[in-house]
Amino acid sequence: MQNKEELYAKADILIEALPYIQKLSGKRVVIKFGGNAMLSESLTEKVLQDVTLLKYVGVNPILVHGGGPDISNMLKKLNIESSFVNGLRVTNKESIEVVQMVLAGKINKEIVSKLNNLGAKGVGLCGLDSKMIQVKKAEPVNGVDLGYVGEIVHIEKRLLELLSDDEYIPVIAPIGVDENGQSYNINADTVAGEIAATLQAEKLIFLTDVDGIRMNEADEDSLISAISVDKIYELIDSGIIEGGMIPKVHGCIKGIESGVNRTHILNGTIPHPIILEIFTDKGIGTMVYK
Repeated sequence: MQNKEELYAKADILIEALPYIQKLSGKRVVIKFGGNAMLSESLTEKVLQDVTLLKYVGVNPILVHGGGPDISNMLKKLNIESSFVNGLRVTNKESIEVVQMVLAGKINKEIVSKLNNLGAKGVGLCGLDSKMIQVKKAEPVNGVDLGYVGEIVHIEKRLLELLSDDEYIPVIAPIGVDENGQSYNINADTVAGEIAATLQAEKLIFLTDVDGIRMNEADEDSLISAISVDKIYELIDSGIIEGGMIPKVHGCIKGIESGVNRTHILNGTIPHPIILEIFTDKGIGTMVYK
């Protein structure tokens, strides 16, 4: 049996969360979940518990997921070569079929099932549904044709508004569609940023496998807890922010410049990262502001 001090401590935690719950009640929060942050079943469960809790306290979460490691594993099994340019997967005709199968057919439905088992009402979607994520073929990067990689031209937001304003949690796979009905792979960070911007979300959260933005990637103590958009551009130009972090920070910037109040980059490989970041005074990751 717990003693009174432990019970009082739990009460204090709930009271600390109260003003943040009040501020976010009725607001939309877009969460990008993917990559190495999804590899552990137990940690995935804790992230989805966070998402479910948000819905039950009156916040309207929208979950955008990636699945890079699963895609890479499937491509490897099928002996299909895979390469990246600036954190973007080069996707040929053979690869896009695998990408769509893994993202929309496997990972998306697994997440929805787990949310539903927690008592939430998850609804699995990808950009083909109601032409929700409309794209055109992305321009070459550093002279490399990315193949079936899409550049978002429009987010059809009505379906997302209807679901998130009701009792549902939209779960979105980052597959887009062009005017001819062709599917395209899209970076999940970019999708999350565009959706948050279109919906004017209160918050945009990126869950990754690092604590946030560091001044020195190898030094855990160099974490930047809060950073401005201008400073991010400086760190990109100086090479401190590079590789897979670039789409994340661009997603943050897109959100901020389009009216999202705050964006966050968090370590999704620790238990309950969303709750620790947005319902506590100190937070655990990097917050981006204008």
